[in-house]
Amino acid sequence: MTIPREREAPRYLQVAGELRAEILSGKFSARDQFPTESDLCQRYGVSRFTIREALRRLQNEGLIARKRGSGTVVQPASARGGTLHQPLSNVGEILQYARDTHVTYEPRGRGDLPRDISEQIAEDTSGAWTCFRGVRSPQLDGQPIAATDAYFHESVDAAVAKLDLGAGTLFSQIEQLAGVSVGKVTQDIQAVAASADIAKALDLKRGSPVLRILRCYIDPKGRVFEISVSHHPGDRFAYSMHIDVDG
Repeated sequence: MTIPREREAPRYLQVAGELRAEILSGKFSARDQFPTESDLCQRYGVSRFTIREALRRLQNEGLIARKRGSGTVVQPASARGGTLHQPLSNVGEILQYARDTHVTYEPRGRGDLPRDISEQIAEDTSGAWTCFRGVRSPQLDGQPIAATDAYFHESVDAAVAKLDLGAGTLFSQIEQLAGVSVGKVTQDIQAVAASADIAKALDLKRGSPVLRILRCYIDPKGRVFEISVSHHPGDRFAYSMHIDVDG
């Protein structure tokens, strides 16, 4: 799947991200009435259309329910199975996801790209790659929701040397430090059994089901400069996306 390039998250995604964080933190209980569209328009200084789009995202993620005549209510945690429902349909949402969570990366070495990864990528992946491992958790809950290995091609070595491994997402740093632009992002999603290494990182039993997302960042000339491989615990993370139907 190819994700269209977006520099910044649209306003409705930013609003959805803030409301999502508040819902997951427990600010709104299932017994409380959710703010009205008018209240949210005033709070964020945006149009009703923007608020409706933000609420539509949250409803699709199973976080809220909207009923005619009853307004909007927060779905109880039991209805969500205790799982983080995270939209990752485009680059804007990837960056919003990074802002809603926290992660610190550690160096994992340098060398050829692992064969089990390179075999799944159509583009040329020859050359040396520097790897960093990060374990990501929600801002308000220390339970891991992802173990990510980020690989950077030797063509961006100078920028890699300047990365701040405690500053969260490495993707946006590389763009700025290396002056590289992204032509497209591809991602492949697969359900796999957790290896011993991944199970340890995510505090799981070996062989537990995990969702594996392989994502490639490709410049306008078709060259892969960053690859990320993320493993998400099956009972803590749900991947959600929307598909707009062209009229």
